[in-house]
Amino acid sequence: MAQPRSRAVPLAKRRCPRSGGAVAMVFLAPALATLVLTRLAPAVDTFIASLRDGGAWTLANYADLGATTFREAVITTVVFNAIINPAQVLVAYALAVVLSQRLPAVGLWRTLIFLPMAVPPAVSTVVWGIWFRPGDGIVNSLLGVVGSPGQALYVIMVIASWIGVGYWMMFLIAGIKNVPIELVEAAAIDGAGWWRRLITIVTPMVRRQLSFVLVAATVANFLLFVPVQVLTRGGPAGSTNLVMYEAYTQAFVFNNPGPAFAQITVLVVLVAVIVAVQFRLMSGPREQARHAS
Repeated sequence: MAQPRSRAVPLAKRRCPRSGGAVAMVFLAPALATLVLTRLAPAVDTFIASLRDGGAWTLANYADLGATTFREAVITTVVFNAIINPAQVLVAYALAVVLSQRLPAVGLWRTLIFLPMAVPPAVSTVVWGIWFRPGDGIVNSLLGVVGSPGQALYVIMVIASWIGVGYWMMFLIAGIKNVPIELVEAAAIDGAGWWRRLITIVTPMVRRQLSFVLVAATVANFLLFVPVQVLTRGGPAGSTNLVMYEAYTQAFVFNNPGPAFAQITVLVVLVAVIVAVQFRLMSGPREQARHAS
């Protein structure tokens, strides 16, 4: 009896996965090399440097953190982020919802709100510094009536939000535009109002974009440095002394790089923990079930 002939798989199909992976690696190699050289390698080098003092391995840099102003800087940084991160996400989402509608000159409004992101942070900070300049600053004169050292931190929040909100808004507009219009129209036919459609349909479907914006804003605000360095230098009375500026002061003002490396390491660990918690809280039921399993 003749044996059934096996169907030969074309050579091009057999080699496709391997060649596809090779092509992907060719395109990814520059990005991966840049990531390793500019992110991973400096992070590892910082951690190693934080464990050395005069050529010897030691934990003294971490043990001495409590004796410096680092603890107050951590508290200030956590409070700063606890306020600014949800505020930026809410404002960016509100703007995205409004500017994803069919409005007159909507493209112009999007451009104007996004424009501060195209300006270097140092330039934006200098411009805001003129407004808050003691003596003749317009905003500073208004705040002088109820002036207090605590206001400086909120000024930094305003500057950081003015720079970043437009950037986060563009991601959320893209997410809203990807929501199937059929679902929104079906809900409207069923009698759901605009607010109910936003809460029950649009918002759950842009959960991933919201998660990305929250995480990206958290990382950016924990590492905020330029407005503090240009305007307040950690003052007044240490009210704006964020961890990044505290590390800068230890390394370049006091010429004490060991504690600065330790502070940066602690900051990176703190941000990683907070980002992990955010991912957990912002993940949907399907992602939570996958993590639980």
